[in-house]
Amino acid sequence: MLSYNEIKPRRYIIFNNEPYEVLDAQVSRKQQRKPVNQAKIRNLITGKVTEQAFHQSEKVEEADIEKRSLVYIYNNKGEWWFHPAGVPKERFTIPEETIGEQKQFLKENMEVDGLVFDNDVIGITLPIKLELEVTEAPPNIKGNTASGGDKVVTLETGATITTPMFIETGDIIEINTETGTYVRRV
Repeated sequence: MLSYNEIKPRRYIIFNNEPYEVLDAQVSRKQQRKPVNQAKIRNLITGKVTEQAFHQSEKVEEADIEKRSLVYIYNNKGEWWFHPAGVPKERFTIPEETIGEQKQFLKENMEVDGLVFDNDVIGITLPIKLELEVTEAPPNIKGNTASGGDKVVTLETGATITTPMFIETGDIIEINTETGTYVRRV
């Protein structure tokens, strides 16, 4: 059981009999009142984000979320196919809603962590930093730095991100999968 001040970001809790991930939490106190933990939590099954106030007297159960190594195979008609690492025969699908925005960075035969709750895969987590190849980059135009010197490029997974002007087609770049932003050229 977690007390109100132990509910912190990147923790998993059980709230209303469902697993939630704590995205943000801030303990505050207004004048003579008791402290309150104002938390932003995301339902791991539906993906819905809500805000919840946890008071000093409240306790919540920590969710027993297990991480398993999965390998992404391919996607077809909204079904995303995976198999446990080392066991390619045991294929299964994860719905597109469960994967969410992370789908834009998935590459075939890529290893990811699957979040398992009650023997069901309820989500995946990608490595924070990923190296991907640029497949399409518009040419640099002399004097085109009035907008800060950025351009939008397409990656091998089909995702588009903003990068500096010197990035060309064929370059390998490192991106942050949490924010979806360019980090550096490799």
